[in-house]
Amino acid sequence: MTDRRFHTVDVFAPERYAGNQLAVFHDTADLATAELLALTRETNYSEATFVEDESPDDGRYPVRIFDPAEELPFAGHPTIGTAAVIREFVRDDDPDELVLDLGVGDVRVWVETDADGTERYWMQQVAPEFAAGLDRDAAASVLGLDSSDVRNAPIDVVSTGLPTLVVPLRDLDAAERAATQPEAYQREVVDGLGGVNVLVVAPETVDPDADLHARVFADWAGVPEDPATGSAAGCLAAYLARHDADARSMGLDVPEGGRERADGRDAVDFVVEQGIEMGRPSRLRLRASASDGEDPDDEDRTDVRVGGRVIPVSEGHLL
Repeated sequence: MTDRRFHTVDVFAPERYAGNQLAVFHDTADLATAELLALTRETNYSEATFVEDESPDDGRYPVRIFDPAEELPFAGHPTIGTAAVIREFVRDDDPDELVLDLGVGDVRVWVETDADGTERYWMQQVAPEFAAGLDRDAAASVLGLDSSDVRNAPIDVVSTGLPTLVVPLRDLDAAERAATQPEAYQREVVDGLGGVNVLVVAPETVDPDADLHARVFADWAGVPEDPATGSAAGCLAAYLARHDADARSMGLDVPEGGRERADGRDAVDFVVEQGIEMGRPSRLRLRASASDGEDPDDEDRTDVRVGGRVIPVSEGHLL
């Protein structure tokens, strides 16, 4: 592995040394899976990615994603972070759009520039799928909360490539008190649902510029808490578009049926703060809407996008 290049970046970061850390390793097609997993664990980050070919003939960059436990078919901040590294450190032409070939298939990533010149990377996630989750009592037991801390709303498992249990909470205080309880977590989540991320969301925020406060727990993957989770954010966006009445009860401006708003904006167009409790504040942008003319319950027609900043931190070579 002599002289093999890598970069680290902060993803969904409002500034350097915030957001979610990611290590991106270059030209790794010749490395065995065991080596990739060992490198991921060596970084001590929640995920690392491995770009197998930096000059693909078809323009689709083959990328493998690992967390400390296993290889993943998809993950949010690794997808956006890897695309940023390819654009800024591999390509010479700064393309506005890239396609990554992941375990879930092709995922499109593009760049949008804000009025102040800030570049944000956006990804198009695969169509969401919904499954039954937990009842309020079970969800509360997993999180060490009282049932009254959990909103009387659906608690679904949503997947846009990586399953997430979405648990809507009453307020910011409940979100700050949430902590997975080993016995209940094993029983209800790992044994009952097969091991999924657990996202808690509250309608109050620390930053007044954010719309929602979120935390994500992934003990099953060796990540007790994640500072910024793009895959789970996409699941949350799909959840809000599907359950618009519950979203409106949280004070969010969501039209019925997950349709486009009257001003032409997406039905879901919000800023989520995450990582506050970990000292890694993050900002994730959510967009989602149901296609016009389609049944809003047809999840295959729900369009989900997640975006945020990517800030380069370091580069180096393996010895």
